[in-house]
Amino acid sequence: MPRAGLSTTEVIRAGAELADEVGYPNLAMAPLAQKLGVRTPSLYKHVASLAELQRGIAVLAMTELDRATRDAMHGFSGTAALDAFARSFRDYAITHPGRYASTVGAGYHGEGDPMLEPAARMVDSITVVLRGYGIPDAEMDHAMRTIRSMIHGFAELQLSGGFQWSGDPEVSFEWMLRFIDAGLRHHTR
Repeated sequence: MPRAGLSTTEVIRAGAELADEVGYPNLAMAPLAQKLGVRTPSLYKHVASLAELQRGIAVLAMTELDRATRDAMHGFSGTAALDAFARSFRDYAITHPGRYASTVGAGYHGEGDPMLEPAARMVDSITVVLRGYGIPDAEMDHAMRTIRSMIHGFAELQLSGGFQWSGDPEVSFEWMLRFIDAGLRHHTR
């Protein structure tokens, strides 16, 4: 019997916290049950499998990431919107590394997939930024992938201790943002 008050939402949130603590690849049902103070079989009344838990975490993380980037971008356009998007995206990835990792490569499972809505909002957000630079629709996917790759790569390197040489990573991040901005401006000339 499930613990009184334990819900699927609570299990997914606790799973997200655990993924941040131990790393997404190390997420497992037994440590999650221990975190929640229940026996492992009790979790299966709320999520059918580890894969279902991982999917729930990915949807939660994409929703949180979408909210963080939209809140940061609110009222900005052009360079300021790009800056707000990039910083909030990287900050989320660094603050919630397990959750963020769950979104990387999280595919879509057809119509009605709960991942579609937050993912579509994320695409809409970056599309607004790129339209401010005059990026044509035919090149939008390429521009989005470039920006996401740069921010993702920077965050992953920062998380893994990849910036151990001299120099402040924040200065490098600023440089990268100026580089992206200049590239977008130059591309549309």
